[in-house]
Amino acid sequence: MIGVGIDFGTSNSAAAWYDGERVHMIALEEHDAIMPTATHLDRELSITTGSAAVEQYIEENRNRVVELTSEVIARTSILTGGGGGEPGAVETSTQNVYGQPMTDRGLPGRLFRGVKRLLGDERVKRLLVFDHPFRLVALITPVLLHIRRAIDEVAGGWTDVHVGHPVRFEGRDEFSNDLALSRLEEACRHGGLRSVTFYPEPVAATLSYVHAARASSDAGGIVLTVDFGGGTLDLSVVRYAGDVFEVLATDGIPVGGDHIDQLIFEELLFPALGKGELWSRVKDGQLIENRFPFEEYEALLLNWPVTYTLNQNRYKSRVVDCINSGGPAAEKFARLHELITRNYSYLVFQAIKDAKARLSEAETTVLDIPELDLALPFSRVDLELILSEVLESIEQVIHRVILAAGLDESDIDVVIRTGGSSQIRAVREILERLFPTRVTEHDPFTSVAAGLAIASYRGLQFEGGGA
Repeated sequence: MIGVGIDFGTSNSAAAWYDGERVHMIALEEHDAIMPTATHLDRELSITTGSAAVEQYIEENRNRVVELTSEVIARTSILTGGGGGEPGAVETSTQNVYGQPMTDRGLPGRLFRGVKRLLGDERVKRLLVFDHPFRLVALITPVLLHIRRAIDEVAGGWTDVHVGHPVRFEGRDEFSNDLALSRLEEACRHGGLRSVTFYPEPVAATLSYVHAARASSDAGGIVLTVDFGGGTLDLSVVRYAGDVFEVLATDGIPVGGDHIDQLIFEELLFPALGKGELWSRVKDGQLIENRFPFEEYEALLLNWPVTYTLNQNRYKSRVVDCINSGGPAAEKFARLHELITRNYSYLVFQAIKDAKARLSEAETTVLDIPELDLALPFSRVDLELILSEVLESIEQVIHRVILAAGLDESDIDVVIRTGGSSQIRAVREILERLFPTRVTEHDPFTSVAAGLAIASYRGLQFEGGGA
């Protein structure tokens, strides 16, 4: 008998199997256990997943000028001549009725990442893909199907699988978790996963740590796990000793690396794209100047899958006005124009992620975006100022989960730091200040999958209070 675990993440996914002694990570891509949680659909609705999906999207949009065109939604005829009681043919003119200019006819394919963040939002039921409405379940099923096939290749005979989930999915009401889990369960079924058990991600990471600790003769203790990933921050407090593994409390907040990247974009890039600058134009022979309405662009810039919809005349004409006005701000608006028309948004966010990662070790770096001819100095101090509210929220939820466990900070024997965003220096410093000498990093990208495989092998369940 073996146990199988799947960490279906917001940004990346991983899978593992456990034989009772050793955890084996599964290569979801060639020579790599970590797979981007990405789905690409082209105009024929052919599906690609993982790194291949991301690479295809980047290549097919490299230097592509986006042009949105109007859709004909009806035809109408109007009387243009004849009639009025006079003999002769009645003349009419047939015209097309156009809808909103939102169709990018040259778009080769759509890339979907971070769909996990939408699973708990009951308002988001379907996403339109080349005029075809796709349920969220349909957009994540291909990734789970890919993972299941990879498991089949190396772990024959498996039947049960534990799938991870955040303590709190993103959503707007008290039923967000129920909705998200029901959608994820349906996608698992469509992906060919048989008997599925859902298990909290931070608790799984703790199991992985305990498994490693027992190998080094660790006697036991109370563990606080801080799992900070792309979509959420999840925590658990667990007491373990021998075969006893008791979950004392779990908590979490819907803040992760994706949100941090948006904050960096807003703080560093918005001013370099024209935020706060004047919009000058001549109307009826008079020069009119007012603040450029950058707020109308912000939400679309911060969400790279829909940034291309800014390529409409009502958005671009203002930008062109500002470019034509000249002056110091013209260069900023030229960057904004390039970003919109050439669909560079995804590449911008990748540059932000890379710069953020470098600041985990370096004091300063450069946010380099050659596509926009932009190189911005970026320091760890800058990042910490941008993250001030996030860091405050992290401290609050740490105190809250320990209190819920009926403990004090001094009762915690070890703090596990896992997940990609846990490598941010300011996050590490908070943990080291609150729990001096007790913080350890544990497999940031594979601990959850490993722990889920162990939970599957042991048949562990989670009912809100314990495992």
